[in-house]
Amino acid sequence: MAFVGYPSAGKSSLIAAMSAAKPKIADYPFTTLSPNLGVVETGEHRYTVADVPGLIEGASEGKGLGLDFLRHVERCSALLHVLDCATLEPGRDPISDLDVILAELGAYPVPDGQTPLLERPQLIALNKVDVPEARELADFVRPELESRGYRVFEISAASHEGLRSLSFAIADLVEKARAEELAEAENKPRIVLRPKAVNDGGFRIATEGGSYGTLYRVLGIKPERWVEQTDFTNDEAVGYLADRLQKIGIDDALVKAGAVAGSTVVIGPGSGVVFDWEPTLTSAAEVQVGARGTDSRVDPNDRRTNKERRAEYTARMDAKAEARAELERERKAGMWKEES
Repeated sequence: MAFVGYPSAGKSSLIAAMSAAKPKIADYPFTTLSPNLGVVETGEHRYTVADVPGLIEGASEGKGLGLDFLRHVERCSALLHVLDCATLEPGRDPISDLDVILAELGAYPVPDGQTPLLERPQLIALNKVDVPEARELADFVRPELESRGYRVFEISAASHEGLRSLSFAIADLVEKARAEELAEAENKPRIVLRPKAVNDGGFRIATEGGSYGTLYRVLGIKPERWVEQTDFTNDEAVGYLADRLQKIGIDDALVKAGAVAGSTVVIGPGSGVVFDWEPTLTSAAEVQVGARGTDSRVDPNDRRTNKERRAEYTARMDAKAEARAELERERKAGMWKEES
C-alpha cells in the first residue's frame, strides 16, 4: 500500500503512527527524499505500507523528484491518498489536491503487463482533522469524494483518530489484491524448462533403404548448418567440416547405425549433401568398421618401409648404369654405331 499525496500532507506521520517505522518528520516540504517502509499488523492481517515522497503538479514530466517517486508507487498494488485538510496555501484544498495527484498518476506510463496506477484499488484519508478548521473542511468535501466512488476516512496522524478503521480497510483492500494476484498467477500458463539430455548430441541418424542400398541420413541443426557454411571446393574447409562432425560424435553414431566405410551418407533433409563416408580415426578412440571379430589395426601391413624403398631405388639406378655401360661396350666393339 502506497501513501501518496502532496508534500507535508502527513504521510510520514501516518506511517509512524500505524507502524514501528521512524521516518524523519518536519514542518517543511520534501522532508522525505526516499520511501519509508512500515509493517502494519491488523487482526490476522499483516501488510507493508510505503510512505512515498510528496508529489507535485508536473511530477510525471520529471518536476521535482516526481519520476523517482512515481517509480516507487509503481511497485505497490493499492494506493491511499493522504489529503491535507489543514493546508494554508492559497488555491489548495483536498479536492484540487486529489485532482492534481490523479492527473500525475494517470500520466505516468507503467511497464507492459502491469496495471495502470489509476486502475489499482484506492482509498482516501482526510488528514489533520484534529484541527477544528480541518474537520469542518473534511466534513464539507467528504460527500463529493464519496460520490466519486471512494471510501473516505477522516483521520488524524497526530491524535490517532480514525486509524483503526483505516487500518482494517487497508487490510481488506490488500487481501483482495493478493487474492486477485494469486488467481491471475494460477491462470497463467506454467513455463516448463526441460534440460537437454546429457546424451543428446544435437543430431539423429535415420536409416533409409532404397534400390541402391542402405542410406544413412544425418538430421540436426548443427550439422546441417555446418554443411551449408562449407565451401566444398576448398580441401581445408572440407577437412575442418569432417573434424567438426567427428567431434560431436557422428562417426560413432554412424557405426552404431550399421554404416561401414564407403556407405552413402546424406546430411540434411531431401537431397541434402551426399557423400561416401570414410570414418575419421583418432588416437584416442578409433572407429572400428571391419567385420565382426576382425581388427584392421592388427592385420599384416604390406606397405614398404623407407629402407625398402631406398634399397629398391638404388637397385634400379644400378641396373640403369649397367645397361648404359653394356651399350657403350657394344658400340666400341663395332656391333653398332651412332647415325651421323
